[in-house]
Amino acid sequence: MSRLEELLRRAKAGEKEASELLVAENAGLIWSVARRFLGRGTEADDLYQLGCLGFLKAVEGFDLAYGTQFSTYAVPKISGEIRRFLRDDGAVKVSRTIKEQAAAVKTARNLLASTLGREPTLQEISRQTGLTPEEIAVAETATAATESIQRESGEDGFTLEDILSDTETEEAMVEKISLRQAICQLPEREGTVIRLRYFHGLTQERVAKVLSVSQVQVSRIEKKALSQLRTLLE
Repeated sequence: MSRLEELLRRAKAGEKEASELLVAENAGLIWSVARRFLGRGTEADDLYQLGCLGFLKAVEGFDLAYGTQFSTYAVPKISGEIRRFLRDDGAVKVSRTIKEQAAAVKTARNLLASTLGREPTLQEISRQTGLTPEEIAVAETATAATESIQRESGEDGFTLEDILSDTETEEAMVEKISLRQAICQLPEREGTVIRLRYFHGLTQERVAKVLSVSQVQVSRIEKKALSQLRTLLE
């Protein structure tokens, strides 16, 4: 069993630590999807957080027995969560085809749950609808209602808010408005490094992997960005 499979099994069983590790080790994947939506009026760190929510939903819904790669299922879940937010904000529209697929998935899920007496697996829904896991992921996420990050899950009753290290209380976010406005004035690369380092808690090494640069470059960018922020906040 690979490390990914082990972490997925543990996370699906409700282990918070495994979910945290999965998010941390897949930060590059999440960010690579989130950055596609830059320039649509939503800040990069907010897009990343939405991507994390989508990623965790992928962990919850993935069927290890199906035989498809997890990343193949996770990517549309990540992008779907971001698209759902932008859809609700009026930035994107959901196509008729996806709406029809979502209705088919919902019908199949309810029918199978009633017949089987349990929540159906991804494989069972795929067989019932004729849709691929990727199509199911896109359809379900694109048309889903907003899900609270305070919803409890797992045996210990932890929430998505507990898992996402960058999630803060509303009061704390309000206190950081001036800082975030200052960050928005930084060049894109400097702003991205600051967000990943200080809003998401990534190490310089991990940021380097996300941005495909060296750790030395990240250190220099971060130092320059911090100097610029001090000037902007004076």
